[in-house]
Amino acid sequence: METSSVTITGTTTASHARGRRSILIRRFLANRLAVTGSILVACIALVCLLAPLLTSYDPLEMMVQDRLKPPGSSHWFGTDDFGRDVFSRVVYGSRISMLVGFSVVAITSAIGLLFGLYSAYYRRLDNLLMRINDGLMAFPAILLAIAIMAALGPKMSNVIVALSVVYTPTVARAVRSAAITVREQTYIEAIRALGGKAQRIIWRHMAPNCLSPLIIQATFIFAYAVIIEASLSFLGAGTPPPEPSWGNILNDGRTLLKQAWWMTVFPGIAIMITVLGLNLLGDGLRDLLDPHTNKAKR
Repeated sequence: METSSVTITGTTTASHARGRRSILIRRFLANRLAVTGSILVACIALVCLLAPLLTSYDPLEMMVQDRLKPPGSSHWFGTDDFGRDVFSRVVYGSRISMLVGFSVVAITSAIGLLFGLYSAYYRRLDNLLMRINDGLMAFPAILLAIAIMAALGPKMSNVIVALSVVYTPTVARAVRSAAITVREQTYIEAIRALGGKAQRIIWRHMAPNCLSPLIIQATFIFAYAVIIEASLSFLGAGTPPPEPSWGNILNDGRTLLKQAWWMTVFPGIAIMITVLGLNLLGDGLRDLLDPHTNKAKR
């Protein structure tokens, strides 16, 4: 009897989980923002993965005889002042932007989750960590990133470090806000009164409730990272040439805007599509995962 009861309970739990999953999938497919953003981001991701198959030109190959050729059948996005194929540089440049964005999101999410949870649970630690957060967030993101890059030097790995320092406080504050709400719940007080350990409360009960704001925040930070990486490379403080990056492609075309408009237009469109897709995805996920938004719609 006990075995059959456990089996029935397990089956019920599994079916309930499947039901919730199917409801979430239906809601996601009904959300135009999330679907459109997902499609755009998936297209950019495919471009990154299939870069060698999409173009037959080496992004670093110089063909002086073909310099400043306008878009055509041989060079879809034209060529730059060194005769390099702009299409291949934009395609391979997407790898730099997406790698930087993904790395920054991974680092800031891990460190921000750690700082946010522990500062929410331990009040004394909260004062220290949040004052450090406030100090970092007092500076505009781009200025702080430029200052860090000036100290570290222009390099892609340094861009990742700089942007991680810039955006970790934002993630930590978002996680802390969600974790404090959970910490004040009655069942947390009951677990603590029954002798529940702090680590179990933090990671078993508080952390899962912080995943929704963390995921939403990650999509927006991905977009910010793409923009600031391009800005740093445009200013000469990011990914150093001749390595293709959307920012340094824009910088190459800055002085030739009247002669070769394609050198700035196409990488600019690539940045716009990527950031638009990430922002739409973030807005869609916020509508799906934010309980306050869902209640308002009902």
